Amino acid sequence: MNKIILELLEDNKLKDLHELLRKSNPVDLAEEISLLDETIMVIVFRLLEKEQAAEVFSYMESDDRNKLVKIFSKSEIVGLIDSMYADDAVDFLADMPANVVTHLLDNTNKEQRQYINHLLQYSEDSVGSIMTVEYVELNKNMNVKQALDKIRRVGIDSETIYTCYVIDKKKCIGIITAKDLILNDPEVKISELMKTDFIYALTSDDREDAANKLSKYGLIVMPVLDNEGFLVGIVTFDDALEVLEDEATEDMQKMAAIVASDKPYLSTSIWEHAKNRIGWLLILMFSATITGTIISRYEHAFEAVPILVSFIPMLMDTGGNCGSQSSTLIIRGLAVNEIKYTDMWRVVWKEFGISLIVSAVLAVANGIRIYIMYKNIALSLVVSFSLIGTVVLSKLVGAILPIGAKQLKLDPAVMASPVITTIVDTISIIIYFYMATTILHI
Repeated sequence: MNKIILELLEDNKLKDLHELLRKSNPVDLAEEISLLDETIMVIVFRLLEKEQAAEVFSYMESDDRNKLVKIFSKSEIVGLIDSMYADDAVDFLADMPANVVTHLLDNTNKEQRQYINHLLQYSEDSVGSIMTVEYVELNKNMNVKQALDKIRRVGIDSETIYTCYVIDKKKCIGIITAKDLILNDPEVKISELMKTDFIYALTSDDREDAANKLSKYGLIVMPVLDNEGFLVGIVTFDDALEVLEDEATEDMQKMAAIVASDKPYLSTSIWEHAKNRIGWLLILMFSATITGTIISRYEHAFEAVPILVSFIPMLMDTGGNCGSQSSTLIIRGLAVNEIKYTDMWRVVWKEFGISLIVSAVLAVANGIRIYIMYKNIALSLVVSFSLIGTVVLSKLVGAILPIGAKQLKLDPAVMASPVITTIVDTISIIIYFYMATTILHI
């Protein structure tokens, strides 16, 4: 599509380009525009119709938005904010300096400014920060015809019209879908059709919990109430998907012992990348000295049986891998609410059973290999028993730590590969040298 855009611009066929852009999907258009040269990007964006421009802008990455903002006039930016849904406008303004936000809001229309200020007061991780305030309100005394007439009147300014909300004294007393309205007689009262038992979220709820609730119940939109039951906004499925994507990214970063960042990889400077990684690397590096201290205490074992040294990397790697397998599955289970703290003993028992099977197979395979290579049954037993102990304890540690972290209100993702590997390394060395000194009598 970029090639066509450039050709139409070169031939000065702006009318044809405008028509092409008008028919394009906003999501695809946001992606295509971001690939253009900065100057051409602005020209193309200015050819978009006002409502389409606001929608495309909301789908663009923050870096591309900033490129446009640097060139746009103040009136163009204010026009965009006025045309955007309030939650998208908040998302855009959240990345801008406070003084710039204040200046822009002073020039937006009064209603939009009130909505945006209302949303900006909520904490970043709350449902209130991602909700939108554009929805359709209905009265229980309306009939179907009156409700449909109101939807036609105000629907253009609502983010979704599929689900409408029945309000009485500012409280949400029920919901009704557009499907229910279309399929029923025009004279039927809304009070007879509305559903009074519905799923909702509170403004103070964690946004990830709300996103999971939308996913769990298969909803495309969910009302957001305050502590008194007043309807203050709605959360749509596209907002939920974005939240879940952000949370998954954050968990992946923490599991790799990196400080979480919401910036794209290529947009983050080398210094920021280094700063986000160095902290945990320092902690893990110094904690690994415990393993070195333990090894140094068993120098006499190396002198007696030098071959013992060659099996240390295999034991540590196997233990780390086993712990990582367990922790990854448990962290995933905690994230999607499949596993709770009350399930800990079930999880421990299950991982214990798995570890017995896995360790037995690994121990037999290694025991046979070592005996064939070195013709030493005692050495074979040392490594085999060490493997069994290491695998069993590694899997239990990998299962228990994330659940314990969750119970202590910590992020389970922190208890992932790097942390567990460091702990398991120490455990495997202790087991190994205990087995070696006991079986080989050194």
